[in-house]
Amino acid sequence: MSSRRAFFAYTPWDLVPTLMGLGHLVFVAALFFGFHAMPWVLWLPLALVYSISISWSINSTSHNFIHNPFFRSPTLNRLYSIVLSLTDGFSQEFYHHVHLRHHVGNMDRIGPNGTTVDPLSIYRHGKDGKAESPWTYTFYSYFRDDIGEVYHRVKEKFPDKAKWIWREIYIVVAVYLACLVYDWRAFLALVPFYYFGHSLSSLNGYYEHYKGNPDDPIAWGVSTYNKLYNWLWLYNGYHAEHHYRPKVHWTRMVELRDSIREEQRAHGVHVMNHCHALGFLDRKPPQYTVVRQQAA
Repeated sequence: MSSRRAFFAYTPWDLVPTLMGLGHLVFVAALFFGFHAMPWVLWLPLALVYSISISWSINSTSHNFIHNPFFRSPTLNRLYSIVLSLTDGFSQEFYHHVHLRHHVGNMDRIGPNGTTVDPLSIYRHGKDGKAESPWTYTFYSYFRDDIGEVYHRVKEKFPDKAKWIWREIYIVVAVYLACLVYDWRAFLALVPFYYFGHSLSSLNGYYEHYKGNPDDPIAWGVSTYNKLYNWLWLYNGYHAEHHYRPKVHWTRMVELRDSIREEQRAHGVHVMNHCHALGFLDRKPPQYTVVRQQAA
C-alpha cells in the first residue's frame, strides 16, 4: 500500500477537497483580517463570494466528507471536521447527523404523525401536500435547526459523537467571540453575508429535490450535468444518483450515472440544465409526471 493510499481513506483524489477546505479557511481569514486594508469596492464583492463559498462548502467539501471521510486517521478526520465547522460557522458533526437523517427521509412528504422524517424536507412546512415556497425555505431554514433534538437523538446511539456536536459549537463560538473582540467592525460586517451564505445553501437544497419524486428512490433527487458546476461542487450535480446510492464516492458519480441511465429515464428522473441554485430558471415540468402520462 502506497503512503498516499495509507493517508487517504478512499483515494488520493481526496487531496482535492482537502485543499479546497483548507483554502476556504484561508480565504475567510483573509477577508476578516484584511477588512481595513481593502477598499469597499473590493471587499464587498469578496464578501459576496464568501456567501457563495459557504453554500459551496456545505454542498461540496463538507457534504462529501460526511459520506466518505477523507482520512484513515480518526484524529485527522476530527481536526478537519473542526476546520469545516470554523469556515462554515456551525458544527460539522451536527450537519453530519442532520444530513444522514435527510437521507433516511429523502425529502419525504408529511406522514400520519403530521411531520416528515427528513428535517430538511421541502414538504415539511408546505400546505396541501405541496412543497413550501422556495422563498420561505431559503430564508427561514437557518432558524429551523433543532440542535437539542439532534443531540439527544444522536446521544442514544453514539454518545461520543453527540459530545462533539457541542464541542464543535463551543470551539466555533469561542473563535468567533475572539474575532468579535479583536475587530467588531469586521465581524459585524460579515454577519449578513454569513446568513446569506446559509440561505444560499438552503436554496441549493431546495432545487436539488424540487421536481423530484419523493415516492421513487431512483428519482428522489434532481440532477444537473453542467460540467463547471460539477467540477467546482465535487459532482453534487449528480444528485438523483447520490440519493439513490449515497455512499458512492464523488469520483465515481459519472460511472454510476452511466450504469443506471436507462433505468433513470424509465422512472422519469428530472434533469435541469442549470446549477441547483439557479433551479428557478428550469421551466420544464417534473419529468416523472411526463413519463406517467406517456405510460397512460
